Amino acid sequence: MIRQGLRSLLAAQQDFAVVGEADEGRAAVRLVESLRPDIVVMDLRMPDLNGIDATRQVLAIRRDIKVIGLSAVHDERLATEMLRAGARGYVLKDAAFEELVQAIRTVLSDKTYISPAIARTLLAEGSDPATSVSYSGAFDVLSPREREALQLIAEGKSTKEVAATLDVSVKTVETHRRNLMEKLGIGSVAELTKFAIREGITTL
Repeated sequence: MIRQGLRSLLAAQQDFAVVGEADEGRAAVRLVESLRPDIVVMDLRMPDLNGIDATRQVLAIRRDIKVIGLSAVHDERLATEMLRAGARGYVLKDAAFEELVQAIRTVLSDKTYISPAIARTLLAEGSDPATSVSYSGAFDVLSPREREALQLIAEGKSTKEVAATLDVSVKTVETHRRNLMEKLGIGSVAELTKFAIREGITTL
């Protein structure tokens, strides 16, 4: 409902044209590849592939696409990671719709926009949001491929399903799972799932 509402409101802007929408991260990347939009409003927490890693993949397709992160949580760690991934904006979902429009116009003019509520937190820490490395978590410790595998495992996919989604062998997925547990000091899939939720890789 939120996505449909945003689409309707954005389409009502005379100078905007909404060319596509997706309900999960991997589909968003495919749509960007086929539609080549000027700007992407990317939810941070999506099934199959989170918004941060989806942003990295989108910008690997075309560097001139501008991405704005959209998040329901006031989490400076996720804001920092989204900006490090290459996003040019970051808007909180509890902001007024007009703020998203302002963010889009700001980003399209080659500037950066961060919701004031989260910007105050980032600036209070005295660091550049786009380069801060003060927090060492999943996005620092794990490779992009390991994070993809972690999200799929945490979302209940079987080893065969993970292998099919990532287009790798079952043995490779088993290796990823073993490496994840060793790197994180975790001994079960249940604990991996808790870690993925805590780090913003996926949601309940």
